[in-house]
Amino acid sequence: MEELVLVSYFVSLSILFIFGMHGLIMIYYYKKYKHFNHEPKEAKVPDGIVTIQLPLYNELYVVERLINSVCEIEYPKDKFEIQVLDDSTDETVNIVHALVEQKKKEGFDIHHIRRGSREGFKAGALKEGMRLAKGEYIAIFDADFVPQKDFLVKTLPFFSDDKVGMVQTRWEHLNGDYSILTKTQALALDGHFVIEQNIRNKAGYFINFNGTGGVWRKSCIEDAGNWHSDTLTEDLDLSYRAQLNGWRFVFLRDIISPAELPSEINALKAQQFRWTKGAVETAKKILPLVWRSKLPLKVKLQSTFHLTNNLVFPFILLAAIMNVPLIFIKNSGSHEAYFAILSLFVLAFVSSFLFYLYSQKDIRTDWRKKIVLFPLFMAGSMGFAVNNSRAVIEGLLSRKSEFVRTPKFKIVDQKDKWDSNKYINRKIEASVIVELILAIYCFIGILSSIYFMELSAIPFQILFFTGFFFVSFTSIRHAFSKKA
Repeated sequence: MEELVLVSYFVSLSILFIFGMHGLIMIYYYKKYKHFNHEPKEAKVPDGIVTIQLPLYNELYVVERLINSVCEIEYPKDKFEIQVLDDSTDETVNIVHALVEQKKKEGFDIHHIRRGSREGFKAGALKEGMRLAKGEYIAIFDADFVPQKDFLVKTLPFFSDDKVGMVQTRWEHLNGDYSILTKTQALALDGHFVIEQNIRNKAGYFINFNGTGGVWRKSCIEDAGNWHSDTLTEDLDLSYRAQLNGWRFVFLRDIISPAELPSEINALKAQQFRWTKGAVETAKKILPLVWRSKLPLKVKLQSTFHLTNNLVFPFILLAAIMNVPLIFIKNSGSHEAYFAILSLFVLAFVSSFLFYLYSQKDIRTDWRKKIVLFPLFMAGSMGFAVNNSRAVIEGLLSRKSEFVRTPKFKIVDQKDKWDSNKYINRKIEASVIVELILAIYCFIGILSSIYFMELSAIPFQILFFTGFFFVSFTSIRHAFSKKA
């Protein structure tokens, strides 16, 4: 039994170490390309029709904000088409209908597009919109976004290069300071956009369209085979198929698209489950194509890290489980060499810290206040291990599931409340009970570490306990929040 625990723990930490240390590679490229900035071939905005697609499903709280902000984008009305791709089944339909009729009277070329079913979910809606779109360029915004007026003026000039197929902007956060939940999400997303997307793009590696806040060349989407609905991350899937076909993508760190972060934890869980499972599905589909291609080896390796990084979650969960018996094994006085080697794995933690530190320093004047949240972010990542491990396993086993959209509540500042929102998931999932049991289990690990004076183990035991307790307790509290 001892050997099983030791081997399982070592394998888990090795996997986490590999993915954690990859952050140092990103930091290396960050230093190397820090002063490199994309510039369009021409400053002139291309003379072409733009179609803006707004895929919706039951978004009665934010749809008015979305459509009004899109209609304020600076672009000639005669070359500006808006498609509201509405698969809603509630009052959103009537709200959209009234808004569209109003905007038509104001001179906008806007269409309320309804399908007979949700077949293909978001990918199906986008594909239907593509069939009807007039534009040479396709911009996409999810319901939680509030695009800036100069969005097209700043992004379209990059299409003066005929090889550019997609331009992605950085997400900014409308409610990033609303709560601990949104603050840690903002930290995580800043790491993705400021370091991962930004540096991969500058270094010549593949990046992905983030599903919203970007513009496609219509011919690029068609050349790549259009939208597919066989994964839950249709954006990641199409991105890789397009780049494998030779199209070049551009990421703009300094051009932002503000959006609302999930302020309710069960909505965040649904989003994380979809992103995690979809990435695994896409990896299974796309990685064989990547490795059969004529891409340079370094691009293949980076693509592999990019598409498989969600595999860490089952190993985070395994490490949490093995942490407790490991205390008793260590106290027996055996395997001293093994425990000496384990100290090296702290480097992965340091690598992750530097990764998020640089992402904050690059864009935030108050970065010191933001990076203090790093331990809470790490604890949250651990706490989400149950939810996301289930997503990984379902993805690996090719179990299909519905595209569960992330409900939006129109939460921006402290005066806004979400607890009476009709879209809140009131059901307590079985995974919440597992998270609560793990919190108790990790608390026993803390007490055991104190008893045996294993002081070096206590910080990690606290992180695991904090993560599982916060996620489980908050899931229950939010599910039983005040009903409408």
